[in-house]
Amino acid sequence: MKYARLTKQQLEELHPEFVRFLASQQIDKAEWDKLKEEKAEVAEQEIDVFSDMIWDSVLEKAEWLEHYSKNHIFLFKLDQEGMESIVIHAHNTPADFMTESGLIWLNENIFSDEVHLTRGKKAFGEDRKAEIFSLIEQGAILSDGVLYGQIEDMF
Repeated sequence: MKYARLTKQQLEELHPEFVRFLASQQIDKAEWDKLKEEKAEVAEQEIDVFSDMIWDSVLEKAEWLEHYSKNHIFLFKLDQEGMESIVIHAHNTPADFMTESGLIWLNENIFSDEVHLTRGKKAFGEDRKAEIFSLIEQGAILSDGVLYGQIEDMF
């Protein structure tokens, strides 16, 4: 596998797409049930291929990522050549950006000395999608870029 197997919940949410994927492989429901029962490893391989196909599509379209931790928020703007980042860091504060109250605190203190913003830019290496997937594995989530745009407009 190039990426990671989709979770059971993700597979359930993508059930119609998975059915179409199996149909494109000339596998109907009866054959799929038989495959799972008699050749589990082949069924697992089909799930892996489907998972990689989905991840590949999602990563190709990815434009924005966000990663939250207790005292940091990492915002990423992605294009085909590289990424730009805005890192929000709170110094010496009890605020926890993983909570609603921490985000409220940030909103009220964004211009204070307790909050530092840094910007960065990085070109992708040979495999853009693998680099984006690595950020997701580390806890980043796909986003709509609204927060990135708001912070960028402020500074």
